[in-house]
Amino acid sequence: MSTTTLLGVLLPAVPLVAGLLGLLLPPAPRDAGTDGGRARQAAIALGVTGAAGALALAVALLVTLDRPAEASTTWVDLGGLTVSLGVRLDGAAALVAVAVAAVALAVQVYSIGYLRRGPHDDVDTDHRYPPYAAQISLFTAAMLLVVVAGDLILLLVGWEVMGICSYLLIAHDRRLPEAPAAATKAFLVTRVGDVGFLLGIALLGVSAGSFRIADVLAHDHATGTLTAACLLLLAGVAGKSAQFPLHTWLPDAMAGPTPISALIHAATMVAAGVYAVTRLYPLFEAAPVALAVLGVMASVTLLLGAFAATAQDDLKRVLAWSTVSQIGYMTGALAVGSTPAALFHLLTHAAFKALLFLAAGAVIHAVGTTLMSRMGGLRRTMPVTFWCTVIGLGALAGVPPLSGFWSKDGVLTVAQDAALHGTGPAPAWVGWLVWLAGLLGVAVTAWYATRLLLRTFFGETRIPLAHPHDPPAVMRWPVLLLAVPAALLGLAGFNWAFARRLLLTPTVSAPAEEHLLIHVGPELLLPLALLVVGAGLAWLRWRRDPAADPATGLGPLRPVFAAAFRLDDVQRALVVRPAKALARATRTADEVVVDGAVEGSGRAALGLGGGLASLHRAALPRAAAGVLAGALLIGLAAVVIGVAP
Repeated sequence: MSTTTLLGVLLPAVPLVAGLLGLLLPPAPRDAGTDGGRARQAAIALGVTGAAGALALAVALLVTLDRPAEASTTWVDLGGLTVSLGVRLDGAAALVAVAVAAVALAVQVYSIGYLRRGPHDDVDTDHRYPPYAAQISLFTAAMLLVVVAGDLILLLVGWEVMGICSYLLIAHDRRLPEAPAAATKAFLVTRVGDVGFLLGIALLGVSAGSFRIADVLAHDHATGTLTAACLLLLAGVAGKSAQFPLHTWLPDAMAGPTPISALIHAATMVAAGVYAVTRLYPLFEAAPVALAVLGVMASVTLLLGAFAATAQDDLKRVLAWSTVSQIGYMTGALAVGSTPAALFHLLTHAAFKALLFLAAGAVIHAVGTTLMSRMGGLRRTMPVTFWCTVIGLGALAGVPPLSGFWSKDGVLTVAQDAALHGTGPAPAWVGWLVWLAGLLGVAVTAWYATRLLLRTFFGETRIPLAHPHDPPAVMRWPVLLLAVPAALLGLAGFNWAFARRLLLTPTVSAPAEEHLLIHVGPELLLPLALLVVGAGLAWLRWRRDPAADPATGLGPLRPVFAAAFRLDDVQRALVVRPAKALARATRTADEVVVDGAVEGSGRAALGLGGGLASLHRAALPRAAAGVLAGALLIGLAAVVIGVAP
């Protein structure tokens, strides 16, 4: 085994070992004081060491990997259908691994301060910190397994482990009634998509005779099988990456601790679906129907998330809906045929979204609420958090020269080319749909990003009894360090070596210009104009009345946007209620019919046995009379039979 493949094997193994060891730790004693006792300290050491080790391995892999590498060994052979254990490494895998490990390390360090006390307790340390830190390590290991897996079954293992880790982490604070409900919803909604994902993997594996990704990509699949498999895979992508119509779990998942929101949105769950499509993209290129479905799904999700974010009062829900929208940009880039643009936006989004969530956590930690209507004026008392949030929101909105500007422009450029010149593998109308939705999304994103900044940090304070301040060093430094890639990572797109790593099949001899992710030209003017319009409208509305919410300008659309077009209600009416009704009918049938038959036969047997027992226990006179009556009947029967001819 080469050094490169060894690094790939160790990459998920290090946080996995840290997580498994962390699960063996006992809960921290409730009376352990502010440091939480030895169990908490051991959990911190394991969590930080595991994430730091993964980051070191990812950086080493990025430095040493000069060409795609793969190593595998047969794990199971099911009558000619093989399942292997192995890794498949390339430049994109190394870059995504660095992003995952970096965000995981930031979250582990940040959580030390954020969960120093119980989520709603001013005295006790959160005694459930050891399993919390261990679950973060397992979450990280599962995503890294998805990143480096060389076999679809191995990828599926990491995919499903992420699902259970998200369930456990969202429900971490069990004293919040909405947390267990949100965790259950996330688990069930993503499971719906995962059923399709599993069936898609099964179709591909049976068709190719192997689940090894290289074999699956090299096999000549039948057109119908390939299209069906890709559509089934998209169901899993819609669930994990919170795309329409399986997006409803993500905003509710904000009931979990804020560092977990950063981990889910920036580095693990929602990025997994996009990455899985890039891993299998040659199959999707050969299935234009699946790409057309992906383009429609991306465009709807992009605008749905953006409009829903405009009317939220909860700070974290604004960011959650923005993630739904930004993932739409990534899947839109995939639909029009550009995996480099999708992965570039995935990397920049990981930086600025992790920054935004951790900065939001600092605000929530300081003021004790997630509602922007109770914030305001924090710019003066929390200057570090304010400027980091400015960088994050600027990158989210696409303000040049921040990272999000370059990566979002890359998506819009490839969508424009697909629309105007038909360059993508999908029909030209898919390019038009993604391009127009992306342009409108620029204006709406700038609007709600400006509103968030103004409502949270400007104007007069609406929390007179609070004394907010910047977070302690253990929370402040992760935010400051994440601000660097959020601001500057986009400039890496000018480097052809960086861009070449994001190509599926990099060609060493190709001119450097062909590998550029960024194209500076007149096409930048339209997104910039829409950015100014969106931000300007929000600012003008706020200037008229700084005490009022700019969302009042939405008029009658505000409650519709706040409820995300009531798609949750539609989901409850079409899926949840019928499922519950079917469950009640099934339970009733089981209790009345099945249990009734079993219990009824039992009661009948008991009754018959009781009757016979009462006769057996009869008094002597009644027993003698019974014997004589029986003898008389037998005698009469004998006489009748004897006289018969």
